[in-house]
Amino acid sequence: MAVGAVGVEAGHGSPLAYGGELTFTVVMTCLVAASGGLIFGYDIGISGGVSQMKPFLQTFFPKVLRRMADAKRSQYCIFDSHALTSFTSSLYIAGLVSSFAAGRVTRSLGRRGVMLLGGALFFAGGAMTGAAMNLAMLIVGRMLLGFGVGFTNQATPLYLAEMAPARWRGSLGVAFQFFLALGILIANLVNYGTARLEWGWRLSLGLAGAPAIVIFVGALFLTDTPSSFIMRGKADLARSALLRVRGASANVDAELKDITRAVEAAQSSEEGAFRKLFADRQYRPHLTFSIVVPFCHQLSGMMVLTFFSPLVFRIAGFGSNAALMGAVILAAVKFGSLILSTLVIDRYGRKVLVMVGAVIMVVCQVANAWIMGAQAANGHIPRAYGVALLVLTCVQGAGFGMSWAPLIWIIPGEIFPMEIRSAGQSVSVSTTLGLTFLQTQTFLALLCRLKYATFAYYAAWVVALTAFVLVFLPETKGVPLESMGSVWERHWYWKRFVGD
Repeated sequence: MAVGAVGVEAGHGSPLAYGGELTFTVVMTCLVAASGGLIFGYDIGISGGVSQMKPFLQTFFPKVLRRMADAKRSQYCIFDSHALTSFTSSLYIAGLVSSFAAGRVTRSLGRRGVMLLGGALFFAGGAMTGAAMNLAMLIVGRMLLGFGVGFTNQATPLYLAEMAPARWRGSLGVAFQFFLALGILIANLVNYGTARLEWGWRLSLGLAGAPAIVIFVGALFLTDTPSSFIMRGKADLARSALLRVRGASANVDAELKDITRAVEAAQSSEEGAFRKLFADRQYRPHLTFSIVVPFCHQLSGMMVLTFFSPLVFRIAGFGSNAALMGAVILAAVKFGSLILSTLVIDRYGRKVLVMVGAVIMVVCQVANAWIMGAQAANGHIPRAYGVALLVLTCVQGAGFGMSWAPLIWIIPGEIFPMEIRSAGQSVSVSTTLGLTFLQTQTFLALLCRLKYATFAYYAAWVVALTAFVLVFLPETKGVPLESMGSVWERHWYWKRFVGD
């Protein structure tokens, strides 16, 4: 028997076997938990806008202001500053470090406890960055924010995957990305509103405490997941939690039995979860996609464009306020595209979204590269072409918002068997944050050197990684977590690793 296929043996592998309904309680529980995405989203949206506010640059990065005033310098290179990129990327190196510890902490404190810890750390980081008096204080505050992001990004997707019924796991899992996109939109609106104030950057950074309060207070009213309770020997609480979210008509005893079997199987081989994930042949597909999925998300180019969209729009010829408004429009389009993904992800599956999103992103990236390349000889981009770049970037954002934006959290949250679930999620989150650190640290330098070809560079990555996913990732829609092993057993390639 392959690891993770407990539900099949127990006879309850079908998502319909447990019965029950999509209850109001499970919807509200998942929405409150998913609000943890506000933390990550607010940070993604806030840093790029703050980085082009003159009072902020004058306080911490005066060299960038001097470059902006230098008419001879290429527009692609005016923001190429290692110190400025360190302001953005320092958060993600801290998140990378915390994500390694988050797996063990999650097993000890439960999913809910880690969400509380993450919210508290993020609040402290927001307070410190808003009050920063020097660069060192600013970076330390960003690192506290990173610790909060590392913990919440570890716990929240697992919480959603374990709480949601199998038939609606994709739609409810999208809620995390929904709140993340909402956080990006709110951050860009805050930047647009505060840009005219001398102390506006302090308000933008300090308001990071608001989403931290939302997740912290919300988590106080949540119950932990049945799997987490079982892992800590609290079977009565596990049954109560399951009955609460599934409803009276559900066969909670059958589902609890499958969860218990999965946990017992996991605990019998729990020691060395990371070693098993990396060394045991049967976990080869899980390890592969714990790494590949973050690569698909990060090397789409949309994440760094989201971070630095105000700066990119400045390069495209927009003024300061117009660039901030362009970032708001982009965030709003991505937010709206998530509604579409929510409607179709559990109907058509994950791979359909991957394919459609990839086609949209590649076409828009190639078109952007062509426009910027064609206008390079003019020394500036005419307004009409600048508007076309904004439209194409928004369409690209819609393609990303309906595909890899939610799938980065849904797929890793559902593919790991119980015995390596926390370890696997830690690898996925740490890979995501590590790539985010590298991307944010190098993107402005890459843009300075490749110029308009930067868009073509990311388009090539989208083509290559999409092809890999379509060939090697099995469809997981509607499959109970306890039966996920059977998906790998039936796959034409991975069955040689996880089969009997």
